[in-house]
Amino acid sequence: MQSANTVPSHSGEMSQGLAMSEQHPKDVTPAAPTVFDPAARKTKRAYNALSASSVGLELGIAVIVGLLGGMWLDNRLGTTPWLMLVLLVLGLVAGFRNVLRAVERAERAGDAEDKENGRG
Repeated sequence: MQSANTVPSHSGEMSQGLAMSEQHPKDVTPAAPTVFDPAARKTKRAYNALSASSVGLELGIAVIVGLLGGMWLDNRLGTTPWLMLVLLVLGLVAGFRNVLRAVERAERAGDAEDKENGRG
């Protein structure tokens, strides 16, 4: 337990220290934009390229997992071909969802790179 004269060692929002308005003055100037090392930019571009190139693999895996899972369940339950068709459609939906998410990631990465280069 802390006495009334000690200052808490943490400054979280839920702490018993200063109020939020006292902890963060309003006249603080924003930080300068971060300057990235050229090697870091190159690595970031390579990561984004590898991430985008895996889209086809993600789509194929989702479809194959749905197809094989449906075939296995059909053989176990005797519902040929219905579960295979249902899980195949679900695999296609999941695969296309992954494609759309990858496109959004690539767009955000491109926008961030444009901002870093002063083109945005």
